Amino acid sequence: MFLEPSSLTMSSSYSSFFLLFLSLLFFPCLSQSLRGVLIDCGAAVDSIVNEQRWVSDAGFVSAGTPKNLTVEVLDSTLSTVRTFPSNNNVFKKFCYEVPVYRGGKYLVRTTYFYGGVNGNSNPPVFDQIVDGTFWSPVNTTEDYWHGMSSYYEGIFKAIGKTMSVCLAANSYTDSDPFISALELVLVSDSLYNSTDFNTYALTLIARSSFGNNGSIIRYPDDEFDRFWEPYGRYSPAESFRHVSVSGIWNHPPAKVFQTRFALRKLEAMELLWPPAPLPNTTYYIALYFADDQLSFSGRAFNISINDILFYANLNVTPTGMVVFASQWPLAGITKITLTPLFGSSIGPLINAGEVFEVLPVGGKTHTRDVIALEKLKESFKNPPPDWNGDPCLPPQYPWTGVTCAGGTRIRVTSLNLTSLGLSGSISPSIAKLTALNGIWLANNNLTGSIPDLSSLNNLQSLYLEDNQLSGEIPPSLGNINSLNEIFLQNNNLNGQVPSNLLGKPGLNLRTTPGNPLLSQPPK
Repeated sequence: MFLEPSSLTMSSSYSSFFLLFLSLLFFPCLSQSLRGVLIDCGAAVDSIVNEQRWVSDAGFVSAGTPKNLTVEVLDSTLSTVRTFPSNNNVFKKFCYEVPVYRGGKYLVRTTYFYGGVNGNSNPPVFDQIVDGTFWSPVNTTEDYWHGMSSYYEGIFKAIGKTMSVCLAANSYTDSDPFISALELVLVSDSLYNSTDFNTYALTLIARSSFGNNGSIIRYPDDEFDRFWEPYGRYSPAESFRHVSVSGIWNHPPAKVFQTRFALRKLEAMELLWPPAPLPNTTYYIALYFADDQLSFSGRAFNISINDILFYANLNVTPTGMVVFASQWPLAGITKITLTPLFGSSIGPLINAGEVFEVLPVGGKTHTRDVIALEKLKESFKNPPPDWNGDPCLPPQYPWTGVTCAGGTRIRVTSLNLTSLGLSGSISPSIAKLTALNGIWLANNNLTGSIPDLSSLNNLQSLYLEDNQLSGEIPPSLGNINSLNEIFLQNNNLNGQVPSNLLGKPGLNLRTTPGNPLLSQPPK
């Protein structure tokens, strides 16, 4: 754990201007204030809500059904949802693809309000995914029964020019997954910068403004529209306005330092926070402190979490400070204890806190394979609806028909799209999937020619029968030594069967029935 004094510098004005320029370049329809995109899921038109521009989701997603809720809502962004079919789609993901600044750090927030849209009394439980990382289950039942929406927030690094945010049915899903709103906000690089976002992401557990009995603190008080929820249930709550906090690299809003939990007596303060039990894992913890300028008295105390010393001899000043740990183990109920030091004249205080679960980043599929699959997708007129997001990751959510393997280097090893009613053609880019050992595209409506597959040195099976393919059989197929099955019957192929395929030891070659214009080479 570390103490960050307020004298530490923030990112330079040039860097901030450069990121702003890029965000406006990528998001021409964005709000002029928040650097990000606010998506009103299921909405047919853009709108202005609380002086922020919300855009229709039509340009970010290719699947699902927009629906209007029949119940009244106070927030117009909750009046529509987009649902995604759960029937026969367990462990299939449906993704929003949002343009981002590669390498940027983004606050991602998903909001859900069920409104009975599926006809069931309870909302469905399903999963949410960012790029190749499993984010969390989505369970909004308790909030919904209290008439509230639910939101989930995380901090993720953009690993490409787009970021995919996906919903997926799991084995507990009993109706269609849905989403009300999706927000991606580009944040300062200094936020939570002790975390290596190449390796980890952060998912919010709690963010609280202690002593606050009012409303949620958010934009414009928080420049990134983080939600600081009021947490005023503790008796020694105080409010004051004489604060001058600046320079804390997590950029907490000044307003969270205007309320606090504080003790006048020299006794320990115990705080059960976050209020709910936590799973046994690793967390990022940040606690914020500032004393009142008019009554500054040099408070000094130790901080313990679950009776383990977190930080010793903290001297709170009016300029503010944060004590944080990038990876701290927690499990069950969390108890924070602030114990005044010997010789102190007044008890401890605390203004705000944040807790995130630390998520290992799921990685990504080999870039060349992703590009090849995207081009193959473009060559299909009706690709599978879940062909968005990362093709292989998370491992339980690959694209339909895609099988992958590998550790740190994830490769596509087989492609099985048999009997999916595909139309279009087979892109030559399929030859860039050099780890393929099997291609099964039989019983579709594919047209065009068979591409050169000679680069697929591991290919064992090629099933293209029962399509409408035309042209000649590429002689280069005979150069793939590993190939032992070629099924081409019931197409419109012509020319001669390459001689290097006929009589090849161990090769099961089928060209008939069908292919009436295909002839055998002369003997």
